[in-house]
Amino acid sequence: MLYTWMVRGHLHPMTQLADHIANHGVAVTVAVADVPSSGESRETVARLSAYYPSVSFQLLPPPAPARSGADTADPDADPFITLLADLRATNAALTAFVRSLPSVEALVIDFFCAYGLDAAAELGVPAYLFFVSCASALASYLHIPVMRSAVSFGQMGRSLLRIPGVHPIPASDLPEVLLLDRDKDQYKATIAFFEQLAKAKSVLVNTFEWLEPRAVKAIRDGIPRPGEPAPRLFCVGPLVGEERGGEEEKQECLRWLDAQPPRSVVFLCFGSASSVPAEQLKEIAVGLERSKHSFLWAVRAPVAADADSTKRLEGRGEAALESLLPEGFLDRTRGRGLVLPSWAPQVEVLRHPATGAFVTHCGWNSTLEAVTAGVPMVCWPMYAEQRMNKVFVVEEMKLGVVMDGYDDDGVVKAEELEAKVRLVMESEQGKQIREGMALAKQMATRAMEIGGSSTASFTDFLGGLKIAMDKDN
Repeated sequence: MLYTWMVRGHLHPMTQLADHIANHGVAVTVAVADVPSSGESRETVARLSAYYPSVSFQLLPPPAPARSGADTADPDADPFITLLADLRATNAALTAFVRSLPSVEALVIDFFCAYGLDAAAELGVPAYLFFVSCASALASYLHIPVMRSAVSFGQMGRSLLRIPGVHPIPASDLPEVLLLDRDKDQYKATIAFFEQLAKAKSVLVNTFEWLEPRAVKAIRDGIPRPGEPAPRLFCVGPLVGEERGGEEEKQECLRWLDAQPPRSVVFLCFGSASSVPAEQLKEIAVGLERSKHSFLWAVRAPVAADADSTKRLEGRGEAALESLLPEGFLDRTRGRGLVLPSWAPQVEVLRHPATGAFVTHCGWNSTLEAVTAGVPMVCWPMYAEQRMNKVFVVEEMKLGVVMDGYDDDGVVKAEELEAKVRLVMESEQGKQIREGMALAKQMATRAMEIGGSSTASFTDFLGGLKIAMDKDN
């Protein structure tokens, strides 16, 4: 059984893992925590169930507010603390569901549902964590609780954090919750959550060894948690799959790409949840128009100008393009550009030969999709660990460049966007990044082939399950 929660960036990679397991002849069920604070539609699970008939899906009942430890209707309740409390409270439903079945041989738990490790221990079922971000982030999260500093991370500014096995990270590039004062409840809840991750005896990570060799070795050697047993690490990625749905929009988009020259189109998409203020949309439009390059841009309804990172996690509907973009922009760029309200088939767009660059929020799923397609990235992180991913992609992997300005006044200027598009599409540096991406794509493919590192790791994982089953029987 695989256990995750109702948010796209976690549910979809877990579904890819489930499908991968099912393809090896193992019966698999995905249990989904339907927490009120996720903001995702139940229809998502119904669609996945239809698209993946070899995988069973079970939507767990949401916890009552009294069980979650927080009134989710309280507008002043901290959303992160509420989410962790809701996920922890779902353990009761998970335990009841497992006990209702004839046999569950192992639990694979999404890292955000790490309190499910307690449920697995109560049930006596072998448990694995599935970490949907990169190995470098995992090494960081394992090490941060044991770091000792005289000041909070938020007071360190751009000072570099040197975490074992991880490229140096400016403190200001940590997730926002870690930049709070250490006395804040959100900070304490995060550290407690990281300590829960450290309880895992085995972790599956959606990455491959060639991409992050230092972090993988550090975790396997136990360096992030000195003196403690190292979790057994299985690199099983890149698990990347096409998102189903929106067939009419998909066909329009791909037909338009078919008419474009190879590597000529800049693709802009900020993931399934991220959005930007209306002012920022106008700056992007001006920068794209000035760049003279062809573009495909997926635009979500904007957030308020003063929205914090938690608001950027809310689901956003289709954008009213005519009223949001500069007057005449759509007419002036017709033929050279295509703007889509809300949705684009990202995996297929990135793999299309016409796509030459990807302006991305640096979510790890999107990063892997770019790597497997061999498309250079322009990194524009929004929230969570995306600033960390930006550091790893740009400074360690050398597979992208940074969009400067997102941390200044919150608005990236048109001139900056134009410059970075031209850099990736026209310059010698852009050519070098493209060559690096071509190699990364090749190595990602090799990792998932017979005899590849991730295939071997996945086979090792399945072999461990068989041993556990044999012992139980």
